[in-house]
Amino acid sequence: MKIFAVGMNYLQHNKELDGTLYKPDAPVIFTKADSALLKDHKPFFIPDWSQQVDYETELVVRICRLGKSIPERFAHRYYDAVTVGIDFTARDLQRDARTKGLPWEICKGFDGSAVIGQWMGIEKFRDIQALHFHLDINSKTVQEGCSSDMLYTVDELVSYISRFFTLKTGDLIYTGTPVGVGPVQIDDHLEGWLEDYKVLEFNCK
Repeated sequence: MKIFAVGMNYLQHNKELDGTLYKPDAPVIFTKADSALLKDHKPFFIPDWSQQVDYETELVVRICRLGKSIPERFAHRYYDAVTVGIDFTARDLQRDARTKGLPWEICKGFDGSAVIGQWMGIEKFRDIQALHFHLDINSKTVQEGCSSDMLYTVDELVSYISRFFTLKTGDLIYTGTPVGVGPVQIDDHLEGWLEDYKVLEFNCK
């Protein structure tokens, strides 16, 4: 199982990070280790080696068949479920890595950094590019997004990633975060919503 993630896929988040609105020339793809996956409401343990760990709420899709070099027009055949996930980011380490042009694996792919919610079949929804999602922390909404605002659509991402990596059943794609990221603290209670369905719930320790 491979975990792919997409950086800078929402305009306002790009401004939030870099102070300007821009669209990358191509999708920004990075990976997370399989040990990053955190599911079944298990708690997230904030690492002691970072001074700022941020939540990034994202729409996540699940690959359901083997595919390589998938044409965009057929990409919808290669995923069958969607949920909300959290791409936890050690922001202080990421700032340092970006400044020095270093890889993101440590700040993005550490243990427990890919929280995943309950899967929902895509047949429940009219259009995967019109899904609203949000994150509540301690019963207060802190981040909201809609997949219609993605710079690169789900089908574009599936097609692009498959040019470089063979996609296999069970692979995950975290499709990018909208504006509104922020730090988590010990004892925070997080709840992720996909439309009117609560699909994610866990605590920080």
